[in-house]
Amino acid sequence: MILGKERQIRLALACLLSRGHLLIEDLPGVGKTTLAHVLARSLGLGFHRIQFTSDMLPADIIGVSIYDRESASFKFHPGPVFSQLVLADEVNRATPKTQSALLEAMEEHQVTAEGETRRLPEPFFVIATQNPSHQVGTFPLPESQLDRFQMRLELGYPDRDAERALLQGVDRRDMIASLEPCLTPSELLALQGAVRQVHVSPALVDYVQALVEYTRRSPDFVNGLSPRAALALVACARAWALVEGRDRVIPEDVQAVLSGVAGHRLHPVVNGVRRTSSDIAVGLVDAVPIP
Repeated sequence: MILGKERQIRLALACLLSRGHLLIEDLPGVGKTTLAHVLARSLGLGFHRIQFTSDMLPADIIGVSIYDRESASFKFHPGPVFSQLVLADEVNRATPKTQSALLEAMEEHQVTAEGETRRLPEPFFVIATQNPSHQVGTFPLPESQLDRFQMRLELGYPDRDAERALLQGVDRRDMIASLEPCLTPSELLALQGAVRQVHVSPALVDYVQALVEYTRRSPDFVNGLSPRAALALVACARAWALVEGRDRVIPEDVQAVLSGVAGHRLHPVVNGVRRTSSDIAVGLVDAVPIP
């Protein structure tokens, strides 16, 4: 379904298995929405897509109470956020007020509307896509909301062979419609539980701490990685190890997920020079030795 992007697919799976939320940032038309559709169908999850626009309101996401004449009372109609997998398509085209409607849902797995708190279904994932901030009509996500995403990915252009197979193949919309689930929601919850059982040695914790502390001391970054980022790094490394068929985390697992976890949380001091997530991860791996 997604051709030539094996590593990005594994990172996306690692993010979801570690109970995180995923941000996919890239140019229009490279397969961001298709990847979210394929993940939802493959994992057997209830799916809802929200197309973000500049005139969208928070109630369009959370839901709204409508007066019912028969019962003479207001009845709450849940919004599209009440799904197991929510695709927030082009999330940075909405205003900051609307973007913030996702914050409580992503962090607490619940929403509060009209003074009442309502739980969201389990499992619950948000996959958001966004176009580069230099494009017209975008509102950059604030750092507080970026930090809610456990991982950020960039798909990039396909290689020549993958693009040729795409051009000569079946329409992806038809393929998605015929895709059969590989898992049930209960099996996915069991896999998430298995991720938390993957062993992390004290030496590996030392390595994660060394990476985090380097970003805090280094003059290359405006701010270092937070404790939440360190937790996300360990959780994603555990999930990556599970995807690779291991019951313990090794340093290469941390290095594999580092670009996705740290890239959107670290801001280089030098302006005018674009450093990708991969560049930042390579720099950290080179600077911090494995204990």
